[in-house]
Amino acid sequence: MKVALLEPLRVPKDMIDKLARPIKNAGHDFIYYEEKTTDPDELLKRSQDAVVVMIANNPYPKEVVAKLKETKLINVAFTGVDHVARETAKEKGIKVANAAGYSDQSVAELVIGLTLDVYRSISQGDKDIRKESFPGMIQGREINGKTVGIIGTGNIGLKTAELFKAFGANLIGYNRTKKEAAKDLGLEYLPLEDVLAQSDIVSVHLPMNEETRNFLSKEKLEKMKDSAVLINCARGPIIDNAALADLLNEGKLAGAGIDVFDMEPPLPEDYPLLNVKNAVLTPHVAYLTDKAMVMRAEIAFDNTLAYLKGRPQNIID
Repeated sequence: MKVALLEPLRVPKDMIDKLARPIKNAGHDFIYYEEKTTDPDELLKRSQDAVVVMIANNPYPKEVVAKLKETKLINVAFTGVDHVARETAKEKGIKVANAAGYSDQSVAELVIGLTLDVYRSISQGDKDIRKESFPGMIQGREINGKTVGIIGTGNIGLKTAELFKAFGANLIGYNRTKKEAAKDLGLEYLPLEDVLAQSDIVSVHLPMNEETRNFLSKEKLEKMKDSAVLINCARGPIIDNAALADLLNEGKLAGAGIDVFDMEPPLPEDYPLLNVKNAVLTPHVAYLTDKAMVMRAEIAFDNTLAYLKGRPQNIID
């Protein structure tokens, strides 16, 4: 069988070679493309005759998936798979796997980092201290004693809750199903409206799908306290970002830390969140640490090997 890795995984090539060795030793072909492409024709060409196609967070659109002939598994080295034409894959009987778990810690740590930056004006302080006319010190806030609302208590949400608890925060949360692990952390489950209304800090950890698109609408965002802070390291379209920008500029929210947007960076100049008060923005890097990249490569190749051995794992239903 042929296995094609269509894009780099941000680890050294010698690691790719090492991880691919068991595939080759089992008599399969392995091809690795070291340059990323978004061109559908090139993606299709690279996928030609591959039973297993491996990608990361590069879009794998319907126009490519619809023309696949030999492919049986789209193996995504990423947690979210909303950039893959899943419905088309399902129609063709192609399974989709992901690499859930590799970025739990890295995402949770950036949530804390963004919260600290919003609360302590770290980025602004760095700019101010470099000015010829120093404008003065900025008084901040502490996480300790604050109520943190976790929207989505999957693995990343739980890891984030664990870190906030270490800072002395009180935990509340919303999820479709209540997790014992969350309760063990002291998290109290409440209806979404109550979580939004009671939280000093809201951190979003939902997957991206049609049910969660615009999940935090303008109406729901307006239920938050004027003094509250919103952190989003999940997916951009989960939130009505135009409404979020308006609320920030009107002083109806105290701040935001945003790593994900309605599109991948670079953002258009007129994107609403680029021109708001009290927001710290990062370019979709929550998952991106040295350790996380190694872990996701290992998980992705484990998924491929498991499939080739007839034991598919981490398949998305």
